[in-house]
Amino acid sequence: MVKEILVDVDLKETRVAIVKNNKLSEIYFERENDNQVVGNIYKGIVTDVLPGMQAAFVNVGLEKNVFLHVSDALALVSDEKRNKNLSIQEVVQPGQKIMVQITKEPLGSKGARVTCDLNLPGRYLVLMVTMDHIGISRRITDSQKRNRLKEITQGFKPDDKGLIVRTAAADKSSAALKRDFNFLIKLWEKIVHHYHNSEAPALLHSDLNLASKIVRDKFTKKIDRVLIDDREEYQDIIELLDFISPSLKSKVQFYDRTKPIFEYYNLEPAIDKTLKRQVWLDCGGYIVVDITEALTSIDVNTGKYVGDTDLADTVLKTNKEAAREIAKQLKLRDIGGIIIIDFIDMDNTEDQKEVLAVLDEELQKDKTKTTILGLTELGLVEMTRKKEKEGVEEFLQKPCPYCDGKGRVLSEDTMALRAIRKLRDLFAEQNDEAVLLEVHPQVAARLIGLGGNNLKELEAELDRHIYVKGSEELHIEEIDIVETGSKKAIAELASPVEVGERKKLEIEEPHVTNKQDGISRIEGFIIDVTDGGHLVGEKVEVEITDVYRTYAKAKVIRNI
Repeated sequence: MVKEILVDVDLKETRVAIVKNNKLSEIYFERENDNQVVGNIYKGIVTDVLPGMQAAFVNVGLEKNVFLHVSDALALVSDEKRNKNLSIQEVVQPGQKIMVQITKEPLGSKGARVTCDLNLPGRYLVLMVTMDHIGISRRITDSQKRNRLKEITQGFKPDDKGLIVRTAAADKSSAALKRDFNFLIKLWEKIVHHYHNSEAPALLHSDLNLASKIVRDKFTKKIDRVLIDDREEYQDIIELLDFISPSLKSKVQFYDRTKPIFEYYNLEPAIDKTLKRQVWLDCGGYIVVDITEALTSIDVNTGKYVGDTDLADTVLKTNKEAAREIAKQLKLRDIGGIIIIDFIDMDNTEDQKEVLAVLDEELQKDKTKTTILGLTELGLVEMTRKKEKEGVEEFLQKPCPYCDGKGRVLSEDTMALRAIRKLRDLFAEQNDEAVLLEVHPQVAARLIGLGGNNLKELEAELDRHIYVKGSEELHIEEIDIVETGSKKAIAELASPVEVGERKKLEIEEPHVTNKQDGISRIEGFIIDVTDGGHLVGEKVEVEITDVYRTYAKAKVIRNI
């Protein structure tokens, strides 16, 4: 398997993709104006202590005060008191100056979450400033390697601090680990100096930028290549590797092709797919991903897959493939929080266990902590995935300003009926003989009806002249009463063309009922071009031959 890290640097945004066999596996974003604050260390001032929440709010200079729970503040008290059930008032007081580190990005209306248990990550080690402990990455499973790493780190660990040995350290020498430790200790001393010489609130330490962080945390010997399309970022990465892992420098290359790196690797369509609700499986089934504020629901369907043997086998194969795809999508989209999965119903208990085993096996490959809680009485799989920052959907999108997050809009028929009620209300209050109504073209089609029959009935009911104009610029749920007045004035306003006038336009589509004719539009007004059906997509000059209430007829003079 070929595994690559691709770095795309723009003036306003940096994107980093991890690609396996030319397929997108992970995607990360960092924008110029975004405050990526996780890992940052601040000198802050306690502003509020809330006994009811057992928490405090701390001003660190960000837009919103950060949230400090009592369980994350115990590093401020002595070791003897940490095991006691302390209240937040016994740990911090308003006005107190403390050092905190961001553990969770601000999400929505919530401010960032912080801790007083400070950690400084290096290439191979994490320095735990407030804990006396040595931990070995659970991904290092070989007992001999674990014992070797523990023995090495015990040789230089300070008595009042702790160390976590990262996965990348598995086969590294004692000298490499000691060099990483020395860097972290010097960094901590610099932070302490800054703390004592700064006025709160103040930023004491900020983590690396996105590209450098990915290289530090994910660039191991298992990565075949790192490609970077920015010369300055390339040099920064080389300098970083000079210190943390010189042997990997040969795998870093500068991308200098004319075609943008993400286009060359065909990643743009793959990124767009991370925003789709429906994800097709190779077998022909599909999953549907719905992300809400409370939880994420994932539904599994057989789709076009009919299987080879019997229904139970078809369901099992679809569910197993879906389990693999779900684990992939959770990681790719960085979905966190509560997740509910509705696999296709399985009557066989053994089949259920097999599907859950596949899901669990795939989730083990995800470094973000996940927990499968099991099947509910309704046969739904409950699980959680740690949420530390915005997922891809939240980062790239915003709530729809039209549907207010519902994901649905009113139908053309509903809007046509609303337009009719609006006209009834209008003419109940005033006596103008005509009106020009502007709506979305699909709504206009419903109002006018086949051959104008719906419009004729409405005019007969209201005893008024009604002109309907379709506009692509209007949202489907908008209704615009443009003008009311005399029939002559509104007719002139409604029609943008006159008989005998020549216009240059593009044939947009064939006529719905008369395929020989072509349809174009001028300011939303329909132009029926006689014998223009075969000219769809072409630009022509036409002469207006007839003008009616809702459309005009024209003939082709010449192709342009």
